[in-house]
Amino acid sequence: MTDIASKLIGSTGKRIVFLHGLFGRGKNFTSIAKALEPDYSSLLVDLPNHGDSEWTEDFSYVDMADSVAAMIAEVSAPDDLPVHLVGHSLGGKVAMVLALRHPDLIDRLVVVDIAPTAGGSLGVFEHLLSSLAELDLDEIESRSGANETLEAKIPEDTIRGFLLQNLRTTSAGYAWQPNLTLLHESLPAIGDFPDMGEASFDGPVLWMAGENSDYVSREDLPLMRSLFPRATLLTVKGSGHWVHSEQPKTFISALQTFFSRD
Repeated sequence: MTDIASKLIGSTGKRIVFLHGLFGRGKNFTSIAKALEPDYSSLLVDLPNHGDSEWTEDFSYVDMADSVAAMIAEVSAPDDLPVHLVGHSLGGKVAMVLALRHPDLIDRLVVVDIAPTAGGSLGVFEHLLSSLAELDLDEIESRSGANETLEAKIPEDTIRGFLLQNLRTTSAGYAWQPNLTLLHESLPAIGDFPDMGEASFDGPVLWMAGENSDYVSREDLPLMRSLFPRATLLTVKGSGHWVHSEQPKTFISALQTFFSRD
């Protein structure tokens, strides 16, 4: 099993586990977690090959899900189980696989702007990761210098800032904390979804989609409900792919409503 890093925010209430998207990290959900206190405590997870978690030699949704499940079981007190699980994008696929393989650990599941299918706008991530890979770290003398160099290829300030959170200083200079090479090479696998056979998760599922994103389609609903019979689709108006950062108030309200529903 891969070593998984996590951070706990809050000490009271039902436990929520958050799984980030590609090139993210657990702390991306810090403001969301704090807004949910004291009714909920939140475990912010760094997925394998991201943040402070261990790197792997290959990419596998099943292996990632099993490693996160083992970590949840290890760090949780009996009263904390089962947990609510929230996953965005890459983390949403990990969350779906985890719920299907370890349903006893999960009470309610929230899948944010991703479907259990192959496809989506991988071209966006191909461009972003290619731009990062082309950055000559030996020539970078400061984070602001890296920001300026990337600006021509990644003009959006928020996206560039999100990516540059992963740039770290080391004794040898700057380096990417995530496993950039593996993630870049694994984009076809990241865009895919494993065959889960006859597995299904019978707990409540909130499936959130950004109105301006093409990662989720109503055409995916039959497949989603074959795996998650109690899935409800919620489209968040005015949001693209990063729902929790683009529409945080709506995102928080949706979680509170879904988790408190009888």
